[in-house]
Formats: sequence, structure tokens, C-alpha cells
Amino acid sequence: MGKKGNMIPVPTGGSGLLPKVLGALIALALLVFVVKHPTDAANWAKALAAGIGSIIDGIAAFTGQLAA
Repeated sequence: MGKKGNMIPVPTGGSGLLPKVLGALIALALLVFVVKHPTDAANWAKALAAGIGSIIDGIAAFTGQLAA
């Protein structure tokens, strides 16, 4: 059996400070946008929901065609 020193290290999932800071800044920017421009934010949310619904409908149609 080989030595343990030859094993490849596996990431443990610990995250650094940068991803947390970027996530907080993005969340803060979204919050500011929603507070300052609620109508635009609502329109964007509706468009995003419609787009996601369209993607789900497309996947359902595709899998239905595969099953037929």
C-alpha cells in the first residue's frame, strides 16, 4: 500500500472572507434597489419568475417528448 503522503488533499469546504463580503455587498445592493425603486424591482421579479417558469415548461415539454 502507498504512503499517506502521496494522497491528494481534498477541500473541506471552508470559505474565506472575500466570498462573504461579496455576498453581503450584493445583498445590500439588492436591498437598496428594492427600497429606492420598488416598482422596477417588482417588474424585474415578475420577469425573472416568468423566465424561470418558461424554462421549467420547456424542460417538461422536452422530457414529455422523450417519453413519447
